[in-house]
Amino acid sequence: MSAGLASAIERRRIGWWLVAAALACVVGLFLFSFVGTFVLGLFVYYGARPVNRRIQRRVDSRGVAATVTLLFIVLPTLTLLGYASFVALRELTATLDSQTVTLLLNRLPGDQQSLAGVFRDFPQFVQQLGQASQFQQVLQTLAGVLGAATTGLLHLTLALALAFFLYRDGHRLQGWYRETVGGRDTAAYSYLAGVDTDLEVVYFGNVLTVLAVTLGSMVVYNGYNLLAPPPVTLPFPTLLAVLTGMATFVPLVVGKLVYVPATAYLAWRAVQADGSLLVYPAGFLVVVFLLLDVLPQSVVRPYISGQTMHEGAVLFAYILGTALFGWYGLFLGPLLLVVVVQFANVVLEDLVWGRPFSPEPTDATGLGTDPTERKADTVDGAPDGGATPSDDAAGERTGEESEN
Repeated sequence: MSAGLASAIERRRIGWWLVAAALACVVGLFLFSFVGTFVLGLFVYYGARPVNRRIQRRVDSRGVAATVTLLFIVLPTLTLLGYASFVALRELTATLDSQTVTLLLNRLPGDQQSLAGVFRDFPQFVQQLGQASQFQQVLQTLAGVLGAATTGLLHLTLALALAFFLYRDGHRLQGWYRETVGGRDTAAYSYLAGVDTDLEVVYFGNVLTVLAVTLGSMVVYNGYNLLAPPPVTLPFPTLLAVLTGMATFVPLVVGKLVYVPATAYLAWRAVQADGSLLVYPAGFLVVVFLLLDVLPQSVVRPYISGQTMHEGAVLFAYILGTALFGWYGLFLGPLLLVVVVQFANVVLEDLVWGRPFSPEPTDATGLGTDPTERKADTVDGAPDGGATPSDDAAGERTGEESEN
């Protein structure tokens, strides 16, 4: 009798495992279809999480802190970067051929052909607005642009919604994970704690440095053009500023990829016009080197967060991720790097040698954060300005309440 009961229980367990596998496939298909939105939401979450924690300590409400973070920190930042990118794209289309512009736009979401048509010849597009014979063509182009903008706004809205709920309800997710998957002294918890901390280091540290360099470059480049005589002015200063900021992703080399060729161009223009004008490129190089290279690398980046990943690994994660996956590869590449590194740190050695899984990391790679030092940081905590002991206790109580 007991054997039959055990067999029935086992069959039911197998059935539930099949249901779990089916649900996992559905969720996996959903995430695969919206992987760009998902990783963009994680980028927004980790990129502003330290700021969110500081706001939360002042307002003592997770919901209000999440709203303030998105409305007054994230959205203005994205708007400013979006405007700078728009101006840079307009400057870029004025210098490159239409085939190259279309190739670049194909890496963006939405109806790129319509966008390419508008940016490729923007003045002619404006003139067509007043010609009745071409009104239908203008409407079709506007419809394509509107569709592309709607797609982009949909991605952005869903990403911001994901970040909002992670800010507000992340402690509940942490409590569920701790109670269901593994407590603080398990390899599962240690693994997620390391991934969580390293994602914040990579996203918040590198991306915020890029933001600072981009804004600083816009001020420096446009300010230089106000002071320099016409023969030695920078062409397309906003475009160069955006490129300088993006080049900061590259470890060690950083903005030199942009401002060194720009300085060489200015020196060539000075020699062609008047040798005495060489003082302007020389001054430009000194100012840019100090403000956009030395200052971000020696002061800004270390102040924001310490680096735990190998610079070469991060470099390949950004470049190869973008080349392989497109626009969202900029965020997915570092995420995959962190997931793999922490797996090698916490799980791989015990898995290979058949030992009991331990939360202690190995010395196999020497990369990533030591998760045993950040066990309170899994989903909603951080050592600097993050979870306090009271926050931790609140997380424990949340887990107990959900269990009851």
